[in-house]
Amino acid sequence: MIKASHYDEQHNLYHVPCLQGVPHKPADVFPVTVSVPGSKSITNRALLLATLAQGRSVLRGVLFSDDSRHFLQCVQDLGFATDVDEAGETVTVTGCGGSVPAREASIYVGSAGTAARFLTAYLGVSHGTYHLDASEQMRRRPMAPLLAALRALGCSIQCETDREGFFPFTIESSGFARDEITVNIDHSSQFLSALLIASTLADRDFTVQVEGTHGMAYIAMTCRMMEQFGVQVSRPSAQTFLTKGGQHYTPLDYRIEPDVSAACYFYAWAPLLGVPVQVSHVHFDSLQGDVAFLRILAQMGCSVDDAPEGIVVRPPANGFHGVTADMSACSDQAITLAAIAPFADTPTTITGIGHIRFQESDRIHAIVTELGKMGIRCDETSEGSITIYPGTPAPCTVDTYDDHRMAMGFSLIGLRVPDIVIRDPGCCRKTFEQYFEVLEETIVKYFEI
Repeated sequence: MIKASHYDEQHNLYHVPCLQGVPHKPADVFPVTVSVPGSKSITNRALLLATLAQGRSVLRGVLFSDDSRHFLQCVQDLGFATDVDEAGETVTVTGCGGSVPAREASIYVGSAGTAARFLTAYLGVSHGTYHLDASEQMRRRPMAPLLAALRALGCSIQCETDREGFFPFTIESSGFARDEITVNIDHSSQFLSALLIASTLADRDFTVQVEGTHGMAYIAMTCRMMEQFGVQVSRPSAQTFLTKGGQHYTPLDYRIEPDVSAACYFYAWAPLLGVPVQVSHVHFDSLQGDVAFLRILAQMGCSVDDAPEGIVVRPPANGFHGVTADMSACSDQAITLAAIAPFADTPTTITGIGHIRFQESDRIHAIVTELGKMGIRCDETSEGSITIYPGTPAPCTVDTYDDHRMAMGFSLIGLRVPDIVIRDPGCCRKTFEQYFEVLEETIVKYFEI
């Protein structure tokens, strides 16, 4: 339930408070400082790695959101012992060294892409019979490349609708029948991450050949977290990943980083509102690829410094410029960049994002449609790039397409333009359920309203 003061509960709308012209406290004395919850990507990877370890792991700084709760519920439904303390942001998981306690189970992954892909791979190379289902949104998202890889490994998969390659389906698994597989990641890097994490269940060296290059920042995160939990992955070539046999995950007391994806919505205030922003405990050595978005803000004219308390982004001193940015390493921030691009003094072109058509929504369509409703010119290409031209957005009610990033990203426009309204703001609960509360708390702390 959203408790932000600008939320219209009756009509499920959030009226973004416009800050254009509102005075703020002196930047050199009182910069914007924000704390954000833990990373969804790291939380869900850590939950899975903890189940694969032999023994008790304590995960700290855990994100509690729709996605992570679905993942956690799946872990519990598969029979793993857990101790959950939401107030303390802590989850304890007792792993079984690669064995799934329940040899038969039904799990529901909701709209969580990580749960959908990671658990499918894990169960697909385990030993048992498992029924998996998902939300209507996740039922529309692609699974076929991962299912094809699992079938090649010997898994029997029965899809239960006339749409082959989508949820729901039943898996009958009996381990690894091969020691090498090929997977296409054009639609999602999670297919590769899922197979890599589960690769330790093979009783020998296991090789994954990759088709496509999308999302390699997330693959790097996966490999680094596997290493933290005790398993090394090597790359004999750019498109080849090798997990040597005989490795095992080690239980850890593990601290989860703040969510850089969430932090970026606040870092975007720097060029948008002309204020310095610091997000606590976000640093450039993060596991998360979205730190690359801060380099894009630097190209637009911001100054970016990694301070001990967290990265500080300061507003441009000589104008806010458009850029051409390959966002393949930080595609979750394509919506964020698109939302602030109209306020730059030259056009902005976003490339490397063709795959975002297949995420929670067709994000390219959503960006172009909603900016178009505001009178902002956008050009898109069939290859999946967008050019956004400078302009003054008109008042608008923004459709969010049941996509949390559309709600959070397009709320930025309302900080500069009056009468911007976000429809279905509660979709943020997927990853950052207190987003609009934190937004308002930060405004009250910094702006003189």
